[in-house]
Amino acid sequence: MIDTAQNIALVTGASRGLGAAIAEHLAASGWHVVAVARTTGALEELDDRIQAAGDSATLAPMDIANDAAMQTLCRSIYDRWGRVDLWAHAAIHAAPLAPTGHLDLGDWEKSLAINARATGLLIPYVEPLLRAADHGTALFFDDPRAGEKFFGAYGATKAAQIALARSWQAETVKTGPRVLIEVPAPMPTAVRARFFPGEDRSGLTPCSDEAARLLAAVFDGQPA
Repeated sequence: MIDTAQNIALVTGASRGLGAAIAEHLAASGWHVVAVARTTGALEELDDRIQAAGDSATLAPMDIANDAAMQTLCRSIYDRWGRVDLWAHAAIHAAPLAPTGHLDLGDWEKSLAINARATGLLIPYVEPLLRAADHGTALFFDDPRAGEKFFGAYGATKAAQIALARSWQAETVKTGPRVLIEVPAPMPTAVRARFFPGEDRSGLTPCSDEAARLLAAVFDGQPA
């Protein structure tokens, strides 16, 4: 039986940072969150925090670059809920900074697989679930590093991800789903720490605050 009692959010890259903060905020607002990430331990910690607040989530510890796993997940979501009201795509591979002439092949291929290829895989899988919702929305997070020195692998593949999102956004203006692309404020995430070691993090925006701001933008200032 399809459960239509709650709004359903799919959060890819939900184990840490902004993805985790978005998952927690939505769960606290009465949504049921399907939290996807590769790191089982971090997902379980997220679930502990959500349960401690009296809320619940469905954990999906899997690699978004695994085609079969993503097909199975989206089919399971359809069978249980029949739709996705919000897809927040926060999953990213942040390759170590390196001169472009010395890119590590493994990091380059992983960046392509997670940042670009998986996004192109997921959009066709998730689009029917979003179309089945009354106001299905996809939310992407831009981080415009393309062309910056030492950001070759990350910058190029993140730009490819956002290019896919922008094409999808242009194609669905009249038909839906709604596709939004936001640029988050700098936050004290593990990814940023890898890029900017030694940075004074006191002036960075907490992930929970930024999640609240971004979701307010999604819902036009109304509570999620």
